[in-house]
Amino acid sequence: MILASLQGLPAFLLYFFVGVVLLAAYTAVYTRLTSHDELGLIEQGNAPAATAFGLSMLGFALPLGSAAAHSVSIVDLIVWGIVALAVQSGAYLVARWRLSNLSDRIANGDWAAALSLGFLSLTCGILNAVSMST
Repeated sequence: MILASLQGLPAFLLYFFVGVVLLAAYTAVYTRLTSHDELGLIEQGNAPAATAFGLSMLGFALPLGSAAAHSVSIVDLIVWGIVALAVQSGAYLVARWRLSNLSDRIANGDWAAALSLGFLSLTCGILNAVSMST
């Protein structure tokens, strides 16, 4: 019985590994797009930066999870992971264009700027995930 359940383990491990690689790629792209140093700010205890960054990762993970659940192959997962990365990057660029001095505000601990960015990222991620499931 247990062995039958574990037959899917290799596929799980492959999809999980690819998901982690895509998440790492997203965080690398995202941290390059932003003008502020998320990880440095987080290390300094900047909670608004941590919140914006965390919500951004959730906004990426939601469509990535949807892509994994609905993909027919690893290549399909990678393609839709790249689409999710592009959507989330676009969300950040829109927020940066719309909110003046976004990076400076987050670096200075501005909760309103961080939450606006974070929830925009999360909202785009939800819409992205639902769109992938149709």
